[in-house]
Amino acid sequence: MEKFELFNLSNKIAVVTGGYGHLGQAICKALLHAGSKVIVAGRNENKFAEVFGETKNIYFEEINLEETASIKTCFERIGDKYQNIDILVNNGVYLLANDAENMTDHEWETGVDGTLNSVFRCIREVIPFMKRNMSGKIINIASMYGMVPPNFKIYKNFERFTNPPNYGVSKAGVIQMTKYYAVYLAKYNINVNSVSPGPFPSSQVQASEGFINNLKDSNPSGRIGKPEDLMGVINFLSSNASSFVTGQNIAVDGGWTVW
Repeated sequence: MEKFELFNLSNKIAVVTGGYGHLGQAICKALLHAGSKVIVAGRNENKFAEVFGETKNIYFEEINLEETASIKTCFERIGDKYQNIDILVNNGVYLLANDAENMTDHEWETGVDGTLNSVFRCIREVIPFMKRNMSGKIINIASMYGMVPPNFKIYKNFERFTNPPNYGVSKAGVIQMTKYYAVYLAKYNINVNSVSPGPFPSSQVQASEGFINNLKDSNPSGRIGKPEDLMGVINFLSSNASSFVTGQNIAVDGGWTVW
């Protein structure tokens, strides 16, 4: 097999939840550049249009990750319209944040639902479409904070940026769920892997030079991540290049979780 064929996604149908967000945009670009058709599953079609405009081969489908019926209907629409679902990237998240001492039950449960349970629901509803063709790629976006706890020293004087406990706990669950489904779905030739981004602060957070310097100083690579840093691993895990890779969590963090 020639090199370019290993990473070629021509004629593949990819579904990305949260595809117009900070990291989602780069994930979609990686899939598009490799030749796939990309369906962004989200709530806000106007935001999708703002981000992608007239970009070819990328389409919007409405989904509410809080509701099983909405997820099921969304995947059925995509399956009927495009006759297949080859790739699913679970990137969408919703949560309520608070500090570790004052987080309410409602805030905790909403974060777990939007970060962990929603991934479970999407995997469950996409399985029939991938089993039908005895192939598929599921990529779950986890986090460095699903691997290690926050270093609270870097948040001193920047408490508003502190990572909430429901997020990291849920992302750790995403990594374990990845391993579970990798084993369960292996007999159907469905690969399930997760990617754990490191410090990829949003543009709003990057406005705080002091906090960004704290992140840089805490990372072996001496910098924060750019969304484009995810594109290679997404292409790899979506393609035939990773046909014998399943149940793995790949940290894209500049070495953060090594320390």
